[in-house]
Amino acid sequence: MGWTLKRPFRITLYFAARAVSGTMTCGDDVSETAIDIQGRPIKLSNLQKVLYPAAGFTKKDVIDYYVRIGPAILPHISGRALTRKRYPDGVDGEPFFEKNAPQHKPDWVKTAPIWSDASHRTVHYILANDMATLVWLANLAALELHPSLALAKDINCPTDMVFDLDPGPPANIVQCCQVALWLREIFEKFGLESFPKTSGSKGLQLYIPLNTPTTFHDTKLFSHALAQLLEQDHPKDVVSDMKKVLRTGKVFVDWSQNDEHKTTVAVYSLRARENPTVSNPVTWDEVERTLKKKDPNLLVFRSKQTIARFEKMGDLFEPVLTLKQKLPKLGAAALAGGERPAPVEIAAHADGNRPPRISRATKAVKRTAARKKRSKV
Repeated sequence: MGWTLKRPFRITLYFAARAVSGTMTCGDDVSETAIDIQGRPIKLSNLQKVLYPAAGFTKKDVIDYYVRIGPAILPHISGRALTRKRYPDGVDGEPFFEKNAPQHKPDWVKTAPIWSDASHRTVHYILANDMATLVWLANLAALELHPSLALAKDINCPTDMVFDLDPGPPANIVQCCQVALWLREIFEKFGLESFPKTSGSKGLQLYIPLNTPTTFHDTKLFSHALAQLLEQDHPKDVVSDMKKVLRTGKVFVDWSQNDEHKTTVAVYSLRARENPTVSNPVTWDEVERTLKKKDPNLLVFRSKQTIARFEKMGDLFEPVLTLKQKLPKLGAAALAGGERPAPVEIAAHADGNRPPRISRATKAVKRTAARKKRSKV
């Protein structure tokens, strides 16, 4: 039985709640619906198509989620080159990444031209600056949204440094919580605040807001050195090398996300898992409680939970947008010749008494942290 104007599409209720002027016209068939958001017409299609079969979660539900969470997610993706991961046949189908804006985009969808060294051409990235664009993307089954760490207007200056904690089975997000707390302790020695969020998949991600002039070279150098330092201190639990064969039972501290050519899934983005889980911001108390109880399910959030948390707690990631912090200087030795830190080299004498050798950048991190600690005493 189709819906008529007497039984309107639920999305219109939340346009009003979110102070978005939206109207809708529809016929008896809910699969084809035209809506208008702030004077921008959007034709929604195949609304009853199931995109998450295990949960019975339809395209209509996807759109409804992004409308509800729009006030939370839009500030975090607005003005940033956006890579979309689309699932036209649902999460069980074949997805594809999309960087360039499709030719059929509406004229009102804004884009940012950014040169790509890899493809030797200019890529016109979508800028999801408003609710209309967000709904249009959801209708294209762009389930996952992956923004750049830099604003499009200053593409070489990341606003954040990111660590992606990826557990190698049988490790899970509980072990990621322990690693996150170790990282937080290191950050605090530098006087840096950090903010955790779930990946919405298996792991945990830490954001260190900067919002000050820096470069991807600097954030990658610093994050790599910290990952090496953590691996040296906890070799049974942490690995900083990307080789998957080394990750079994350990947490890979992925520092390589700090790169102008890479993206990290947006906070509040859906993930293409069996159920509609979300990359959700969490408190440090929740991280500590999960570690104490050793229950990975405490940090699994589906779409409805995410909306309820946002309505109750607000945007836990809001400080990431405005908090200004500066990376410590690693020193001339680490930066000489533009050198990037080498992987930790562990070597020992036959008697096993020789201490491990670490990169100059990692040594610089230790020296700087020690100076910071002494200055606070």
